[in-house]
Amino acid sequence: MLDAPLRLSRRLLGAVGTKFSLEHAERIPADQRILVVSNHRSVLDAPLLMAAMNRSVRFACHYYMSRVPVMRDVVSAMGAFPLDAPRQRQKHFFENSISFLQARQLVGVFPEGAQPMVQVKPANQLSPFHRGFAHLALRAPVSDLSILPVAILSTEENQHQLAPLKLFRLFDPSEPLFNCGGWHSAIVYRRVHLFFGHPIRIDEDLRQQYRGRSGSRLAREISQSCWDQIAGMLRHGCT
Repeated sequence: MLDAPLRLSRRLLGAVGTKFSLEHAERIPADQRILVVSNHRSVLDAPLLMAAMNRSVRFACHYYMSRVPVMRDVVSAMGAFPLDAPRQRQKHFFENSISFLQARQLVGVFPEGAQPMVQVKPANQLSPFHRGFAHLALRAPVSDLSILPVAILSTEENQHQLAPLKLFRLFDPSEPLFNCGGWHSAIVYRRVHLFFGHPIRIDEDLRQQYRGRSGSRLAREISQSCWDQIAGMLRHGCT
């Protein structure tokens, strides 16, 4: 069952004709629990990362994706699990993610949030990160955990208009982005490069600091470190 999302990912990428290349795949931790953190512009990002790593990954998907027919079925088949609705405290996200990590399943997060999926930006630009993934890594009661930053850089793509944004509001009225005019875009990669950054090992020393007075600062620093790595790889190809 765990291999089903990987098989589906490969079939999907083959069906749309996506070609990808990898840089520094040797940085993928071999025998550790992994929290994958990546930029996000396309529904193909999750299957692309699974195909690149040759492993199924349990991705946290945007809440609205779990509400829209067809889209809901696709993300479920990919093994994804929904974030809590906007403005909620993401209790279920933490519970589900920790459960998957304890079972030694890979967990994936797109910390830019929904905005890059709805309001398309250039392939080498990166939006600010939400810091929930850093808090997750520091709270998760598991050993040998690493955060793996990954940059997805499209060099050839097609952009399609999926549906009016206001249509999505029917399924998720809590998402403020759906109050805007315009259309929800769908980007299909033709050629794309994936760059693997330097893993950030979460050890007991970091967890002790997090449980002290430095928790918020430490989560901010880890989030910024991941952002800096991914932004640098997007700008320069690889670092």
